[in-house]
Amino acid sequence: MVQKAKILLVDDRPENLLALEAILSALDQTLVRASSGEEALKALLTDDFAVILLDVQMPGMDGFETAAHIKRRERTRDIPIIFLTAINHGPHHTFRGYAAGAVDYISKPFDPWVLRAKVSVFVDLYKKNCKLKDQAALLRLQLEGESEAGAEGTGGGTRRNGKANGGVVAELSSRLAAVEEQAEALSKQLDDAADAAAVATAAHLERKLTGLRRALDALEPGSGGSGTPSLPAQG
Repeated sequence: MVQKAKILLVDDRPENLLALEAILSALDQTLVRASSGEEALKALLTDDFAVILLDVQMPGMDGFETAAHIKRRERTRDIPIIFLTAINHGPHHTFRGYAAGAVDYISKPFDPWVLRAKVSVFVDLYKKNCKLKDQAALLRLQLEGESEAGAEGTGGGTRRNGKANGGVVAELSSRLAAVEEQAEALSKQLDDAADAAAVATAAHLERKLTGLRRALDALEPGSGGSGTPSLPAQG
């Protein structure tokens, strides 16, 4: 069962949160409410989110200040932020939103279909990145087991371990191929019309997939590789 992504909704008005939930419920993900910037920062301490929908005008800590805190934290700095505002903003407000680290700046009232489509892109990127991290973790465990088996086993035992390891590598390669196929399909969708941040995130995902594929290829029997192949950096 695929784990649902979490989407953080930040607005001081309950009716706005209710409207966002109604719009995004069709995505079938986990929607988390926060009625203030402080409450949003508290939620981000314990949970991982695919994207944040952040209201600009809030009493106390406004959206810009909240975004600044989010971007200063190493744990949360890469989470996409979509600003939502009822202000009749000009270039100054838009620039301030992007300068605060937002990937988009949408005025209320907004088109529900457009908002849902934008959020869906970031949810897909988040899930694919999670799959990539799982594959990398599985590969690391495989490499550790292979190293221990190589140090302890000799003769027939080594050959049996080699066959077992080959089977695990084949399974990993098959799983990675599925992720690569999904990432390629997502990239084609982004080619049509997408935010620059979404395109950059997709390109980053493709680079990590390429690095993981090279590591797996080095483990294939007869590849000629030696030692432990380097894995793509996590993050």
